[in-house]
Amino acid sequence: MRKVYLDYSATTPVKEEVINEMLPYFTETFGNASSIHGFGQAAKSALEQARSTVAKTLNTTPDTVYFTAGGSESDNWAIKGVMLANKSKGNHIITSKIEHHAILHTCEALEKEGYEVTYLDVDDQGRIRLEELEAAIRPTTVIVSIMFINNEIGTMQPIKAISDIVHKHGAIFHSDAVQAYGNVDLDVNALGIDLLSLSSHKIYGPKGVGALYIKKGIRIQNLIEGGAQEKKRRAGTENIPGIMGFAKAAEIAHETLEQHVLKLTVLRDRLLKGILENIDYVKHNGHPTQRHPGNVNVAFEFIEGESLLLSLNAKGIAGSSGSACTSGSLDPSHVLLAIGLPHEIAHGSLRLTIGDFTTEEDVDYTIEALKEVVQKLRMMSPLYDRIQGGKQ
Repeated sequence: MRKVYLDYSATTPVKEEVINEMLPYFTETFGNASSIHGFGQAAKSALEQARSTVAKTLNTTPDTVYFTAGGSESDNWAIKGVMLANKSKGNHIITSKIEHHAILHTCEALEKEGYEVTYLDVDDQGRIRLEELEAAIRPTTVIVSIMFINNEIGTMQPIKAISDIVHKHGAIFHSDAVQAYGNVDLDVNALGIDLLSLSSHKIYGPKGVGALYIKKGIRIQNLIEGGAQEKKRRAGTENIPGIMGFAKAAEIAHETLEQHVLKLTVLRDRLLKGILENIDYVKHNGHPTQRHPGNVNVAFEFIEGESLLLSLNAKGIAGSSGSACTSGSLDPSHVLLAIGLPHEIAHGSLRLTIGDFTTEEDVDYTIEALKEVVQKLRMMSPLYDRIQGGKQ
């Protein structure tokens, strides 16, 4: 049976070059970067080289890059750290209804502490309305956090236009760029971004490592206290092997960005075209053009997402669903509801995400498998049976 991995937005395999970069830091250059002896200083030198590498991919300086344990920690630090450090400014946060839960749950936790949060609606393609953002900003607004690319439907936000509005009103702009890093050109200066969250395992690096870009002059309080690591801002002995892997993955992604995006876009369009031309009662979710180059999110009427995923898995295809049923919830994705999908259609959603190791054969196999699986599942649906009967 063919094995097809189409869940690259969940995580990516670690590239061989990345693994090779990491290996010496487990057994040879294994010192603690805070130690003053030779072993420690060798690790320290590698750490700073990695910081410079990541900084280059963002067109910034190394002293603005802080390594973390991943995107979720970076999101938490950005929101909580800025709010705690700027109490004199106000207590208001603005975000959107389709953010990753690392943002939404952080905001919900802060609301319990007395902070105020505005959750912006999005249109049916998943983009915020700039006029609603501007209308929501108050004198007490400290930070606006809008994700660069949505992890479920792949929609890209107008980041530069957002940052212009935020800065015009004197607030700080943060963006969760976990899905964008390695898929778009991320120049933090040109885009006007104050804080940016990154994750290694979305760009063919190891899990458990990420970064937070903090523009010079941004007031932010520490999230983790302890030692003097990361310029006294993020305590904890640095994960040198992970950081070196992250930096190598970032370097590769930066150098191969153009061909990577082109390949993914071609395969994405091939997959989407094959689905829409061969299966009826399908809705494509997200913005048609301003989107992640490898994301295909579709909703099939008259079927349920978990059954679809299990049936595809039986054919060797890995994807994900916009329905939260696999995690024990009966509710569909908050993102799909926010773009206006009815519950019954949102429950039949499927996210397929393409990556560097996807082939045309993988795409064509998936299209054929979907045709068969969707037809089989619909034959068990009384509602679909009635619809088909009405056509006769």
